[in-house]
Amino acid sequence: MSGHRAPVLLLNDEQLMLAKTAHEFVRERAPAARIRTFRDSNDPTGFSRQLWSEMAELGWLGLQIPEDYDGLGLGFFDLCVVLEQSGRELMPEPFISTLLLGTQALILGGTDAQRSEWLTGVATGEKILALGYEEAGAAHSAVEPSTVARPQGDAFDLDGEKIQVLDAHVADAIIVSAATSGPAAETIRSSLFLVNPKQPGVTITRQHRIDGLNAAIVRLEGVRVERTAIVGELDGGGGLLERVLQRAAVGSAAQMLGASEQAFEDTIAYIKEREQFGVPIGSFQALQHRAVSVFTEIALTRSVVLAAARAIDDSPDEVPRLAALANAMASETCLHAAKEGIQMHGGIGVTDEHDMGFYMKRAHAAYMTFGKPSRHRQRWAELHGY
Repeated sequence: MSGHRAPVLLLNDEQLMLAKTAHEFVRERAPAARIRTFRDSNDPTGFSRQLWSEMAELGWLGLQIPEDYDGLGLGFFDLCVVLEQSGRELMPEPFISTLLLGTQALILGGTDAQRSEWLTGVATGEKILALGYEEAGAAHSAVEPSTVARPQGDAFDLDGEKIQVLDAHVADAIIVSAATSGPAAETIRSSLFLVNPKQPGVTITRQHRIDGLNAAIVRLEGVRVERTAIVGELDGGGGLLERVLQRAAVGSAAQMLGASEQAFEDTIAYIKEREQFGVPIGSFQALQHRAVSVFTEIALTRSVVLAAARAIDDSPDEVPRLAALANAMASETCLHAAKEGIQMHGGIGVTDEHDMGFYMKRAHAAYMTFGKPSRHRQRWAELHGY
């Protein structure tokens, strides 16, 4: 960290109160067991719109949205305070798709008209956004899409397919990346476009992820969009998408931090109660050593995640490296906490009746969502000149 200003990692009084309120709300209203209910009932939405509206009334959905668009105008750090608590109970509500992808794209690159149309609805809980950037079998970077946008006068025709588009099945608008340079160009330039999912040529096929989140395949066949649908600059979608994904990686890391903390707390509570040979298994030194290892990793991860969240508000130049480090550490810590939780719970930990299995599934999915830890560590090394 030499040569870099140390970030402020402590929460102020208002943020501490926000964390406490969010913790109590999530614990009472949104237990992880809901995932089982949504799955078994084949719920058409996959999350609770009522809870989403209640969180909007509490101001949580508009924490980072500017006051001009009915938000609270606070920082990304404040949003991460809520995201951490949402991660504790693995909430399937559209935090990532709407608050970390769609909203960030509009905050960073949207026009006043686009922000007025969509951010106000996000803050009130009335609008769901999605962002499609992943493509099947893509060996290239996400910022160099195979989906194409062909100019048609002052409009564009979009053709292509996006996979793993979170919450696309209920989205009111989907932001998609598409190549806007010709095939002969040395470097593929892309742009981001706002697409109405109900317009002709858009086909959405819902998928069910193992981690309880909702995703879909989005196919675009001759989808006509006007130039006013471009988010950011024409041909500037690659750079904008990178910044959006960095923020989303930090927000996802905050959720993984929360999941790690809850999985660890549930495991500690269990080994204090479970007896073997007439004593709690938590008294076994081997399990104590393993618990300390997880506890230490969570503490280190918390510092990195908070530093990355703070950088988004205060030190933009620090975001690329800290986002990479935060996502790498949070992914590995979440998976470690879930694995140890399974092991220490023993046989019941792998049963569907116990919630610990959900933490394992979420950890594995989150591990891949914004890139494997190895990719983020490579990015960290490159940014430090290694």
